[in-house]
Amino acid sequence: MLFSSVTFLYYFLPATLILYYLTPTPQGSPRYRNIVLLIASFVFYAWGEPVYSILMVGEVAALWALGLLINRFRDRPASKAFLVLSLVVGLGALAFFKYSNFFITNINAISGADISLLKLALPIGISFYTFQTLSYSIDLYWGKTEVQRNPLDFACYVMLFPQLIAGPIVRYADVAAELKDREHSLSRFSAGARRFVIGLAKKILISNLLGELVEICKASPEHSVLFAWLYIAAYTLHIYFDFSGYSDMAIGLGHILGFKFMENFNYPYIATSVTDFWRRWHISLSSWFRDYVYIPLGGNRVSKPRFIFNILVVWTLTGFWHGADWNFMAWGLYFGIILLIEKFLTGKLLEKLPKALSHVYVMLIVCVSWAFFDSPSFSAAGAALSRMFGFGAESLAGTESLYYLRSYLVPLIIGAIGCTPLPKRIAEKLLASETRLGKAASTALEPLTIAVLLIVITAFLVDGSFNPFIYFRF
Repeated sequence: MLFSSVTFLYYFLPATLILYYLTPTPQGSPRYRNIVLLIASFVFYAWGEPVYSILMVGEVAALWALGLLINRFRDRPASKAFLVLSLVVGLGALAFFKYSNFFITNINAISGADISLLKLALPIGISFYTFQTLSYSIDLYWGKTEVQRNPLDFACYVMLFPQLIAGPIVRYADVAAELKDREHSLSRFSAGARRFVIGLAKKILISNLLGELVEICKASPEHSVLFAWLYIAAYTLHIYFDFSGYSDMAIGLGHILGFKFMENFNYPYIATSVTDFWRRWHISLSSWFRDYVYIPLGGNRVSKPRFIFNILVVWTLTGFWHGADWNFMAWGLYFGIILLIEKFLTGKLLEKLPKALSHVYVMLIVCVSWAFFDSPSFSAAGAALSRMFGFGAESLAGTESLYYLRSYLVPLIIGAIGCTPLPKRIAEKLLASETRLGKAASTALEPLTIAVLLIVITAFLVDGSFNPFIYFRF
């Protein structure tokens, strides 16, 4: 079930919230509400994945039981054995469903064998909920979190529908206290609803429109320089508003339900270095790899060769997490190499450059990376990049590219401005103003704007057909 669907917005979500808030909290305990959330989350997932919902329930049960054993034998060799087993269960399921055909294809290519590919659909959200359960097992083994003895509360944590499908990757330690006791208030509900609608607007009114332009550019027979840049500009904004919009919706729903999820984006397109970019983009994933892969490998407290090895391993795995293909690994390795170059060669130079120049540098690096990320093969990525820089292009611009530039210029400009802090700063200044306009904005204009946005979004949902989430396939 999509957040950006009429079914979710006007049937599932209202029914869930009514049941949730009507459920009593004896002595302030949310345990009955956790059960309501667990049932709702199962329905949410089973709506689109009825078979794989059983897989997820089985994996949750196994990892909960292994968590008990990790804790039971703490500080003994058996604890490590059960940790390893939990990693095998979690990563094994992920590897089987996501990477089996990748390995079979490459074995066939290398050996000349003719092993049949498995007819497997990728379970939605498996990359996200696998990393969540692994963080619980590892933190439990390290003594960084308490064991969860209630299987229903543990299942609620893993299956919590706001962040189940595409993150943010929520660690158990961050919500453990809220599973036992969390705050509900009108102000939190209001803030959550506002955040949700803003995220939904980013998805429907910006990302979907630019996604249509991306598909047009891919399908067009015109191979001009303008079309190549139009495609990459549209995709750059499309993926940001798609993924950050989903994260906004997840965080907003979390507030409504009394949970505080970590921020996942912090205006990455205003970064002045690639290092800065990755502190701002998909924060929950990059911090996960930092804490559970990079630091255990030794981090930066090792020799230079080992440090380089650690960086390349982490970023190759980051790329591979995104997709079972060589172009994703190349995408991750590309960023690893750029980060090493900044670390050893260009970092101090970037600090001295005017921010405008360093910003152009970052956006060029990122735009090139999206060509790899969105292409089905190296050859397709190479062709797209070649046309961007004038090689293999038929012309600088053509009739079709000029037409679509004019047609989509407004959403492109809105997207370019919207991915900066400028709109938020203007809104905050207006709401904080002591003038008559500021007071009107804080009391009436803001809720009215949110209501109008929701009406417009609903009209787009009823009328539109292009409504995928990019990160659902990861």
